[in-house]
Amino acid sequence: MRNVTTVGEDTDPFLFVDIPPHPRSASRIATRALDIVVALLSILFLLPLLILVSIAVFVSDPGPVLFKQSRLGHRGRYFPCYKFRTMVRDADARLTELLLTDPEARAQWDRDHKLKDDPRIIGIGRFLRKSSIDELPQFFNVLKGEMSLVGPRPIVEKEKARYGRYITHYCSVKPGITGLWQISGRNDTTYRRRVALDVAYSRSKSLKLDIRILLNTIPSVLLAKGSY
Repeated sequence: MRNVTTVGEDTDPFLFVDIPPHPRSASRIATRALDIVVALLSILFLLPLLILVSIAVFVSDPGPVLFKQSRLGHRGRYFPCYKFRTMVRDADARLTELLLTDPEARAQWDRDHKLKDDPRIIGIGRFLRKSSIDELPQFFNVLKGEMSLVGPRPIVEKEKARYGRYITHYCSVKPGITGLWQISGRNDTTYRRRVALDVAYSRSKSLKLDIRILLNTIPSVLLAKGSY
C-alpha cells in the first residue's frame, strides 16, 4: 500500500507520486548528521570570508549580496537556493535580449543552460564562480534540510525536461553542494553526461560514496575543473 503525503503549493505533483518513500535507515541518519556537523563548522570557520565576499559583491555592483532562486529539490519540492550574487541585478532581462540577438549564445544556452563568457557577470563574479565561492551560502540550505553536502546539483524548472523519465531519480535524493558531476569535469561535460551521473548517484547512494565524493571535491575545486 502506497504512503499518502499531502502535496503543498511548493511541490510538483507530477514528480511526487512516482517517488517511493525512503526508509529512515541508519545510513540516512548518519548522512544527515554529517550534513549538519560539516555545514555548521564550515559556516563558523568561513564566516570572515563570507563577510569579505559580501562586501566585495556590494562594492562591485551595489544591491543585494545574495541571489535566491527557486530550485527543484527532494521529492519534487521547490526551495529557495542561495548563492552569492555574481551577476547584474537585471540578469534575466539581459539574457533574454542576448539570446534573441546572438545565435552562438542561443546555441550554447540551449545545449548547456550556461554561457562560458557570460556578459552579465559583475567584476568579482567570475572569480567567485571559478573558485565556487559563490556557492558557500548553500551551507545554510544544508542546515535547513533542503540540500545535502552531496547530491545532484539543484536545477531550475526549465531544466526539468532535460532529465526526461530520469527526473524521478534526480528527485529521489536531496540536491547537493557537490556530487559526481562536480568531480567529473563539471561544465566540461555534456548535459546528457550530467544526467547520467545524477542517475548513477541516486542508484548507488551511500555514506561511503558521499565521503569519497567529498574528498575528491577538494582537488576539483582547487584546480577549478570545468568551472566558469
